This record gives sequence, C-alpha cells and structure tokens, in this order.
Amino acid sequence: MLNNDRNNKLFGTLCGIGAAVCYGTNPLGARLYEEGMAPSTVLFWRFGLAWLIIAAVMLFRNEKLGVSKKEFATLSALGLLFLASSFTLYASFQLMAVGVASTLLFVYPVLTAAIMTVFFKEKLTWATVSAIVLSFVGVMLLYWTPDGGSLSALGVVLVLLSALTYAIYIIVMNRAHLSMSSFKINFYVLIYCALGNMLVSLCSGQGLQVPANVTSWFYVGWLAVVPAILALVMMVYAAKYIGSTPTAIMGALEPLTAVLIGIFLFGEVFTLRLAFGIVLIFSAVIIIALHSNRKKSLA
Repeated sequence: MLNNDRNNKLFGTLCGIGAAVCYGTNPLGARLYEEGMAPSTVLFWRFGLAWLIIAAVMLFRNEKLGVSKKEFATLSALGLLFLASSFTLYASFQLMAVGVASTLLFVYPVLTAAIMTVFFKEKLTWATVSAIVLSFVGVMLLYWTPDGGSLSALGVVLVLLSALTYAIYIIVMNRAHLSMSSFKINFYVLIYCALGNMLVSLCSGQGLQVPANVTSWFYVGWLAVVPAILALVMMVYAAKYIGSTPTAIMGALEPLTAVLIGIFLFGEVFTLRLAFGIVLIFSAVIIIALHSNRKKSLA
C-alpha cells in the first residue's frame, strides 16, 4: 500500500511538471493573431479540435459518456472555469506582451494557496511558503527588464481574472474526486470551451475565421494537442495525487518553458539573470516535490 502511495505521488509529480511545461507553450497561439484571428476564434479551433481528438480516443477505448447529475454539475463548473480562464488570458495577449501576461498569470499559485487556507483550512507549511516565494521571484527575474513601461489596466484585470479562475479550476478538480478517466473529464470540459468561444465569436459579429495557411493550422494543431489535451489530461492526475497547491506551484515551469522556447527557437539571449531565475524555479519545484513525498511517507 505504501509503495502504491509513493508511486502515485511520483506519478502525480511528473504529471504536474508535464502539465506545466505543456501549458507553458500556450503563448505560441498569439502567432495566430498575425492572421487577423480574434481570441475567441483561436480558442474555438484549439478546443474544438482537441475535443474531436478526445472523442476519437474515447470511441477507441469504448468509453461510455454517461454521468450522474452531480458529476455533470461538477464537469459543467470545470468547463466554465477553464473557458473563462483561457479566454481572459488570450484576450490579454492583445493588450500586453505575452511574457508580461505570463508573469502576471503566475499569481495563481498564491491564490490557490490562499483559497485552500481560508476556505478549506489547509495548513501552510514552510515548504509551501518557501516554494511560492522562490518560484515567484524566479518568474519575476525571467521577465523583468530595467526599462519598465506602463501596463494596460484592462490587460492586468483580464490576467488576474484568468489566474483566479484557473486557481479555482485546480481546486475544484482536486476536491471533486471524480471517479472517471481524465479523457472523460476533459471531453466535457473541452466542449464547454469550444461552444463558449463559438458563441462569443458569433455574437460579437466576427464570425469563425478559418486558419488561412499550413502554418496557421500547425499552430492550431499544436494548441489543441499540447497545451490543451496533454496539459489537461496530466493536470487531472496531478491534482488528484499531489493536491491543488503543489500542482499550482509547479506551474512556475510554465513561464520558464516560454523563456526556453525564446532562447532555443528564436535566438533570444541567455543571461545570468535568466540563469538565476531558472535555478530559483527549479528549487521551488524540487522543494514542493520532496516535501509532498515526505509528507505522504509519514502519513
């Protein structure tokens, strides 16, 4: 039994890391704005394609779609929360730099820890506080620049709303204890996201623009598979096996992923400041992972 608990904890930790890295590639979707596509249109194609892939997987697995009324209510809440989080984040990309938005988004581990402490009486340990501080400072170092500049007030509000709804999404996922596969969970979550963005596109009069070329379809496919399917599926296991707060703290790997993409794919300069930020983030992830495993082994 103890070995099973340790294996589940390790699996949950790896899923938390994987989900954060996959979700960290989300800013690549901003490339589709160059084609004149609105945020709701980008997200419709992203979630619509992801939903079709999930549906095909479930058909192959011969998995039933039936859920109870209570499960449907929980799945609906998850779908609406993720819809709100993704839409507000992508809308902010039009008002500020992607790197700045990614930095501000990282208040969600703090919000997650605060909600769990206030509403669910979760005790804040030294490891949790240390990991939050280290990861927060590390993320600031990744994106801080000496020239500063003013930020869009609306953009900041949108990112903070995205962070809040994402924090609540992680908590609901953890607390719901849904007894179904991650594919089935995300089948329902993704259909809310796709239909919601379709309604926004149609009601705003923009319509659903079709990606214009192969490059655009590549980015749509990437967004559907990596930061949608892979990230969401792994997030289910991470929240289940290691809890809401550790999963959120591991999200520090999201902006780190964006920085590494910039360095290796776009030739951005690697500086001592970036190196120090990366060390702090990895330290936070290691602390929370080791503490979670130790806590489980003593239980």
